[in-house]
Amino acid sequence: MMQVADPANGAVEYIDGFVIPEVGDIDDWKKADEFITIIENKHGLEEGSLSMSVIVECGESELATGELRTEMGKPSNNLERLFLLVDGQVDYTKAMQAMTATGKLPPWPELRHNTSRGASAAGLIAVDGPYDDIRDIEGYYERMSDNRAKGMTGIWSLTPGQVIAANEAPLPPESGSWLLNVGNREIELDSENGYQSYSGDELSLERTNDGSYLLEVEGETHELDGEELHEELLKMTSYIPSMDDIVDSMSEFEAAKEDGKGAIAMTQSTTLDINGVEVDVNKDRMWDEATYQAAQTPISLFQDVYTHRPDQHEEIEEMYGSDVVERAMALGDDD
Repeated sequence: MMQVADPANGAVEYIDGFVIPEVGDIDDWKKADEFITIIENKHGLEEGSLSMSVIVECGESELATGELRTEMGKPSNNLERLFLLVDGQVDYTKAMQAMTATGKLPPWPELRHNTSRGASAAGLIAVDGPYDDIRDIEGYYERMSDNRAKGMTGIWSLTPGQVIAANEAPLPPESGSWLLNVGNREIELDSENGYQSYSGDELSLERTNDGSYLLEVEGETHELDGEELHEELLKMTSYIPSMDDIVDSMSEFEAAKEDGKGAIAMTQSTTLDINGVEVDVNKDRMWDEATYQAAQTPISLFQDVYTHRPDQHEEIEEMYGSDVVERAMALGDDD
């Protein structure tokens, strides 16, 4: 680190900081911080200018994540330089003396939760470790989706294919989509001429002569009137908002907040086409400050990417449209 950060070698201006592996309890974190402070002083760099990211790969470092909130900011250390907490499942598995029948790594959901919790409490970013089945891109996407549900923003990439997937996955989609939840499966519906169409075998819908409906789900048939069918389909459907949807909703809430409203109702509506039978579905969702802040997470990530990666501006604007990008960048701007 001393050599890499030496201004005479011409690299330090391109370096944000260092990733420190093999740390244990909180004293190890402080030692790593002290090393970086020494480097900054040695080379005449501003203290705190080099960030520090830590790989959580043993029980001691996992427990230390719970101490960061009280340790950061003490005059005896510069732990405010912390940036990322990164899971290291391979060494963690070794340290925990864990075994699986196949020799594969355990999924370690507890480690990922604890790392995310520690990062959130200390104002840091949580990143998952490597997904070593490098040919399983679908599994990589699923892992990232599960991570985002735990509050983990990033994931290690081991191959060019994983890099592409990791860069695409966290940002809101270009267009919204409806999901139909059948059993333990989420099926993305086909959008055709304003309708959301399903034509599979797990679900069927038939309208009877008396105006009621026969809804068959996984071999079980239910006779429902129109209102009952609507309520049942509400339970079975969910919506993935696009970037445009999120921007519109947040902008509408910001305007309502300026008018003194603490909460507003947002409506999502579509027409489902299930085996040729059409049903209108309307979902109402209450938006308050907590909802707004939750929606801010992907927008903040987008704003960060757009601000720091000017080389991606053309691609991003082509995907979302320049108007959506402009409005997204203005969200949360008090000016």
